[in-house]
Amino acid sequence: MRKSFWKKLGPGIITGAADDDPSGIATYSQTGSQFGYGQLWTALLLLPFMTAIQEACARIGAVTGKGIAAVIKENYSKKMLYAAVVLIVLANTINIGADLGAMAAAAQLVLPINLTVLTLFFTALILSLEIFISYKKYAKILKWLAFSLLAYPLTLFLVKQPWLTILKATFIPHIELSFAFLFIITGVFGTTISPYMFFWQASEEVEEERAKHLLKHGETHITKSFLKNLRIDNFVGMLSSEIATWCIIVVAATVLNTHGITNIATAADAAKALEPLVHTFPYAGFLAKLIFAVGVIGLGLLAVPVLSASASYAVAETLNWKESLNLKLKKAHGFYGVITIATIVGLMINFIGIDPIKALVYTAVFNGVAAVPLIFIIGKIARNEKIMGEHKSGNVSNILVWGTFVLMGAAAVAMFFTLGH
Repeated sequence: MRKSFWKKLGPGIITGAADDDPSGIATYSQTGSQFGYGQLWTALLLLPFMTAIQEACARIGAVTGKGIAAVIKENYSKKMLYAAVVLIVLANTINIGADLGAMAAAAQLVLPINLTVLTLFFTALILSLEIFISYKKYAKILKWLAFSLLAYPLTLFLVKQPWLTILKATFIPHIELSFAFLFIITGVFGTTISPYMFFWQASEEVEEERAKHLLKHGETHITKSFLKNLRIDNFVGMLSSEIATWCIIVVAATVLNTHGITNIATAADAAKALEPLVHTFPYAGFLAKLIFAVGVIGLGLLAVPVLSASASYAVAETLNWKESLNLKLKKAHGFYGVITIATIVGLMINFIGIDPIKALVYTAVFNGVAAVPLIFIIGKIARNEKIMGEHKSGNVSNILVWGTFVLMGAAAVAMFFTLGH
């Protein structure tokens, strides 16, 4: 039964794990250190919204047999298409750069190797895996990398926690009308409900259909069981992501904020959130750094390919190029070319003097702003009967998707409104 359940998991669990990429870890650690448990309620609040958005994206891919960019191209204006593609490519490229830098910085905590060498190594490794391994094998690797999410939940129960305070902060929202508070909360929203997740999950459902021979001659032949498994996979992925998010904020708040560390400037600062292990095990100082490094590197290896591939799917669909991680390099030069260029441009961001941790948090905030117009587009597509037929969004899905649009839009507007105040 466990084996059967594991087989049902795919794009959803990968997307959920990729959601807690190094940018997410940095942002959640920052809110925990800066505001303590003050933004812990966001993990519970965002779960139904991110689940609805990702289910809509997955359903769009499954029903149409096309990625989101291809659906926009067929049914809406070129302006909308180009705006969506530019947003996703820009957001993803910045995110790739920040994640690569964070992976190298995390690795340097346990390996005395030059930061530039580590950054180049991770870039080469990720590109090699993504370009030269088949989708079926690659998807299995990504699923196993999802276990990197366990780093913080494991730590949570090794630290003495004020559980009553934590439970109260989880269920009762705390809001401060200051730029600093709204800046970080926009980052939390943006790293939880990110543009790259929308395009990736839709395209990966198409890849799953191809692998299961449910997509023939451009027509989908999905079954009720396929859609049921899609929703299970999606929910498990989003739930896992938010549990990890909640744990990261709690650990950072308990360990960093309560000890006066209110700003994370380096990977070493973030690793301090795991230092309570020092009192539990011999050599636990090193173990703490190792767990942090494994978490960041594992989730980076998962997220960077997702970021570059989702950008490439969008560009390839827009330009009518062949696009699939199942295709070999010689049959999809353009598709793999975009993956390579996005990754290398992201790599170059690390050599212009931007602090890796700040880059991660600013990337999350950018994602929070960029996601708003893309959610609007996804909401329109998912409820369009002409596109989705009998599988268009129902009332609950519509309420949650448009509620996400309003929530994230309001956070972004409030952040800009308080700028300078």
